[in-house]
Amino acid sequence: MKYYKLILLLLVVVSCQKFKNQIKKEAIARVNDTYLYKDDIKKLVPKNMSAGDSTNIVNNYINTWATRQLFIDKAKLNLTQEELEEFNDLVENYQSTLYINAYKNAVINKSINMEITEQDLQSYYDQNLKNFNLNEELVKIRYLHLPPDYANIVATKQQFNRFNEEDVEELRGKKIEYLTYSLNDSAWIKLDQVLSKIPILKKQDRAKLLKSGKYMQLRDSTGVYMVKIKDVLKRNEIAPIEYIKPTIRQIILNKRKLELIKKIEKDITRDAVENKQFEVYD
Repeated sequence: MKYYKLILLLLVVVSCQKFKNQIKKEAIARVNDTYLYKDDIKKLVPKNMSAGDSTNIVNNYINTWATRQLFIDKAKLNLTQEELEEFNDLVENYQSTLYINAYKNAVINKSINMEITEQDLQSYYDQNLKNFNLNEELVKIRYLHLPPDYANIVATKQQFNRFNEEDVEELRGKKIEYLTYSLNDSAWIKLDQVLSKIPILKKQDRAKLLKSGKYMQLRDSTGVYMVKIKDVLKRNEIAPIEYIKPTIRQIILNKRKLELIKKIEKDITRDAVENKQFEVYD
């Protein structure tokens, strides 16, 4: 029996030594007791790259790795045992958080209901109106930026102001004649965005600008601007639902995620207790 134990011990020693030798063969760099292995750089070099470029990439990586490791070793020498233990705890906690979040995200992505109906949006909006006060002015606007020598100013102004279906069709048909334009006045847009698109409006009195139904015709060296402010919402007014639908959608999704996370945490603990994986001792 002693001989069998001895043979087994020798086999273990030989195997360990062989494993160590194999590791040394696969190592491509060392800093103190830390090794960099071939496996660490397997995906570093793209396929079909020239030998010279491959060598440069690998050498740069090795030098960067070595510098980093040397800093780590120096830092460890200059840290107290208490600081080292604190940092190790931080690393362990961070690693645990990564694992936990990866698992939660995998379960959430598989289980969460991503469908949000118009009724869901409207219901949340109605129940939370007080949370949707505007902190910026919104406008519904259409505009044309016409060349300085544009010939049909009068007719275009009439169509632009009247803006019935026939007018819209004709105005769109002449869009190649405009420098810039926007005829979609059904969407709310931030006033500051309008000012950045139509800089000439910055010279106008802001209070006078914010009037529903206001028409302006302005000229500068670049041409003629026709601007129609169809509708206005001022600061502290309730934001329209069509403007904040993306925000509400994200809020509802985040709420569902939080509810799922609570359920995951509850279920995993309950299952562990039932399967005798988790016990609290008196």
